[in-house]
Amino acid sequence: MLKLGILGIGEGRSTMSAALDSELWELKTICDLNIDLCKARAKEFQFENYTTDYSTMLKDPEIDAIGIYTPDFLHANHIKQALQHGKHVVCTKPLLNDLSEAKALLDLQEKTGKTVFVGQSSRFFEPMKRQRLDYEAGLIGELVTIESNYNADHRWFLGKGWSLEKCFKWLFGGLSHPVDFIRWYLPNIEEVMGYGMLSPNGKKGGLKNPDTMHFIFKADDGRIASVSGTYSSPVQPAVRDSQMTCILRGTDGCSQGDYPNLNYAITDNSGEEKLISFENKEKYYFRFEGRSHHAGEYQNYLEYFARCIQTGETAYPDLKEGIGTIALLNAMERSLETGKPVKIKDILEEFKL
Repeated sequence: MLKLGILGIGEGRSTMSAALDSELWELKTICDLNIDLCKARAKEFQFENYTTDYSTMLKDPEIDAIGIYTPDFLHANHIKQALQHGKHVVCTKPLLNDLSEAKALLDLQEKTGKTVFVGQSSRFFEPMKRQRLDYEAGLIGELVTIESNYNADHRWFLGKGWSLEKCFKWLFGGLSHPVDFIRWYLPNIEEVMGYGMLSPNGKKGGLKNPDTMHFIFKADDGRIASVSGTYSSPVQPAVRDSQMTCILRGTDGCSQGDYPNLNYAITDNSGEEKLISFENKEKYYFRFEGRSHHAGEYQNYLEYFARCIQTGETAYPDLKEGIGTIALLNAMERSLETGKPVKIKDILEEFKL
């Protein structure tokens, strides 16, 4: 059994639940600067081993891996410290908020030989897992195009003080989910073009960066994909539309995975239409109030991460793939700024990647 330390127990709450329920992990220590939050989590989970000092976890020889769930702009430094102390790393998305330290992290990981895994939780949600299996089984034929959207009324998130800082961007914090779906199926994106705006609600709430965005991607083989996201506007009732969708259109069929609704639909290569519900797994995926935390996905990816460490296999998305996604997000940001298409290779060359 591997031993885990968790840094940042706001979002890390789901990871605590996942680790405590897992037969592959032992939760050793949790860490957060907010001592009151540490005490609240200790009471909630009957888990008393907490600290406000990251170095205490890093120096613990029993801890095999660190789970990083801190604000986006702190990830690079926290990953670096964990690797320097010989720990494997699982880091929530977005992996980084820019590429300035990407090359140094790649070099450090190669030097230490430790695993860095990006917690792209949406890949591990039941409908998306089933969609991937059906795709790999050839049930929709050759992939033609992908459409992925993430539309959510996240005005509640403005209550987090750091969300109003200039460094916070829904482009990275929200769109990294549907963008990851695009890269999962079309890893060789060549160029991106997009438009964005800061909505009236976003301006009123104090956001500094666009919260409403639409993008088109082109892969090196000519295939195209689209991503859209809105984060400060009301959404349709769940019976009409899921907050997040991933639609694959193939030569012989089409499929759609939804989130947070546990629904999946496919028209397969036989012409059969299937509507599949995984609502029986509601309590596994959503363990706390409402659907604000999705601990089941975290447990799925933590256990995948553990198996990869134990077998020596690569846990995807790994550091390299995660950096590729950040490069794509940087290209998207540049397209918003310039109003022009941006080539991904130009971003990679700029940062010597």
